[in-house]
Amino acid sequence: MQYYHELVTEKSFKILQDLKRQYKFILIGGWAVFLYTHSLKSKDIDLVIDYDVLEKLREKFILIKNDRLKKYEIVIDEIDIDLYLPFYSNPGIPAKEIEKYTQILEGFTVPKPEVLLVLKQKAYFERLGSPKGEKDKIDIISLLKSVELDFGFYKKILKKYGLEDYLDGLRNLLQSVTKIPEIELNQFQYVRLKEKILKQL
Repeated sequence: MQYYHELVTEKSFKILQDLKRQYKFILIGGWAVFLYTHSLKSKDIDLVIDYDVLEKLREKFILIKNDRLKKYEIVIDEIDIDLYLPFYSNPGIPAKEIEKYTQILEGFTVPKPEVLLVLKQKAYFERLGSPKGEKDKIDIISLLKSVELDFGFYKKILKKYGLEDYLDGLRNLLQSVTKIPEIELNQFQYVRLKEKILKQL
């Protein structure tokens, strides 16, 4: 199943691969979820970078500073790229902290899945009711379906960064869904997954 048009996701992934060859970053957002789940591809690109990489990007692209959302943005060939910086950005947990919880997956540096889940929850809460919020919801369920998460570690992360209410947020999200056809979860399969996850929370 596709959420975005295949031509758009192919273009986005090609840009992501080009960036990987030239710059150092931690990949977060929908593309990081895709590397774990191989379900829905993404359109936008979300990166945690350091200031030296920001300066290199500034030489090549027009950087837009988004003070409200505490991030920088560039657009390459109509693909939006969000850049999160240490001591400035907080895409769920402070950008500086994310590097403590990373691993390599298919050549990309990505957050551990429990941390990625937290970041996805922040995006979901901020974009509730929008098409991007719907994609965030599917990404969250997709992670829960595809990856054996360590919920003890997840709860430690929530406690460390004062995000304990995310636990109820995740329970509420799970209860609000009945099926996710985009990732081939029918009603029966979804109920089984929901019960399995709720037991662990």
